[in-house]
Amino acid sequence: MPSCWSIIGNVSDEILDFLVEQIPAQSPGNFKASEAARQRVWTLIAKEKESGLLPEEKVELDDFLKLEHFVVLAKVKALAAKHA
Repeated sequence: MPSCWSIIGNVSDEILDFLVEQIPAQSPGNFKASEAARQRVWTLIAKEKESGLLPEEKVELDDFLKLEHFVVLAKVKALAAKHA
């Protein structure tokens, strides 16, 4: 029986493949969070180091970091598909 993490990985791969196929090749590489979003993340990171985050702030930061990782994976897949 596959582990929970391997199932999540497979689902993530399927979603990434779908996005890479549906989004024009240059779009994933051009994506960048807004200045306001980047500033919010840096504020949360600084607060986490200084005094700790409220539970909802921790969720917000964790969600952003997960999505950022997902976008990086989409960029890598898009570049690999472009050069294949």
